[in-house]
Amino acid sequence: MNATPDTVPSAAGPGPRSSSHFGIRHNLMRPDDSEQSDRVTYIELFFDLIFVFALTQLSRHLYENQSLQGAAESAVLVLALWWIWVHTTWVTNVLDPARLPVRGVVLGLSLIGLVVSVSIYESFGDRGFIFAVAYVVLQLGRTAFMALALARHDRGLHRSFVRIFVWLAVAGSFWIAGGLLPADYRLLLWAIALGIEFVSASAGFPVPGLGRAAPGDAELSGPHIAERSALFVIIALGESFLVTGFAFVDQDVSVPGVIGLLLAFVSGAAMWWLYFDHGERAGSRALATSTDPGRIARFAYTYVHALIIAGVVLTSVGDKEVLGHPDSSMILSTAVAITGGPLLYLLGLTLFRFVVARELLVSHLAGIALLLLALPVAFTLSPLALGAVCASVLTLVACWETIVRVRNGTADEEAG
Repeated sequence: MNATPDTVPSAAGPGPRSSSHFGIRHNLMRPDDSEQSDRVTYIELFFDLIFVFALTQLSRHLYENQSLQGAAESAVLVLALWWIWVHTTWVTNVLDPARLPVRGVVLGLSLIGLVVSVSIYESFGDRGFIFAVAYVVLQLGRTAFMALALARHDRGLHRSFVRIFVWLAVAGSFWIAGGLLPADYRLLLWAIALGIEFVSASAGFPVPGLGRAAPGDAELSGPHIAERSALFVIIALGESFLVTGFAFVDQDVSVPGVIGLLLAFVSGAAMWWLYFDHGERAGSRALATSTDPGRIARFAYTYVHALIIAGVVLTSVGDKEVLGHPDSSMILSTAVAITGGPLLYLLGLTLFRFVVARELLVSHLAGIALLLLALPVAFTLSPLALGAVCASVLTLVACWETIVRVRNGTADEEAG
């Protein structure tokens, strides 16, 4: 199993045992070669529920801060949320969530995640310090538990999590400092903190005296990773419907409002179709058959999926703009919000399919081209009309891909 989003330090299972008496005595790792090794557990889904609220607050922050600085702040926040979720997902890929200590830790992480969630909207305001402390405590606490859980049972994984702890502690100092300083400095320091976390992961978390983790083959639960990622896409799509639904019920019923709600549904359904009719199974199959599953997991699920989730979040902001100002004059921030979400989503799916199957789908590329063309034309349209164009592009790409699949003789149960 992989223990981290960007490293494959050792194979799954008991691994080389340590003679040290330090650490948790009982082996909490997922059992190999059993149904339990792949199963997504209910406690993991409970942890995911925290992110429904987190994503709604992120959408709210972006909607009310439509500027270059607001976009940069939202990018930092979405990457921070994604990094929390990815690290925790890889932890539960190694440890068995059915074990009581692991369940307890996941519940504790959920509580801290709730603090993170309620702080997001004001994270660049009065709650910056609370957000930073909760983020650092969650990251370091989870990593420390992993190091303790593996100390007696897998020396390679234990050393990896010690290295991860060191780098997260370094990044944590920037998170805390950013939370203490005025908002003008916060964005820079938090961007540096994220950069430290992402770059150290890509480099194998090198630490003097401990070396670095080397990517390589490892036994990991590919179906578990693929299913967890797919479930998070569902959560993000559900968040988009929550944002749109609340925006609709807060206004008087009108023809433009009803049309905007229908367009939001069409966009969400098309996004679901694009991911789950074809892409999700392609990823699962690639992980199951690849000779280097670690590479696929690192790029396709750790990094590329961040684009997919960001696309869904931005689409919800665009849908809210359509509902709130259906006939207003177009401005740049509105045009970017409405077209940018579907564009990021299709770009993420295109990269995902290339990583897992080494193929570039013409339908995806055509959709990206059409959305890029729609952006300069947007200023001649109303937000409602531009929303209709983007929903039509997503629907066109979904239908095109499905028609090609059917003509190629791929049955529904074999899609992807």
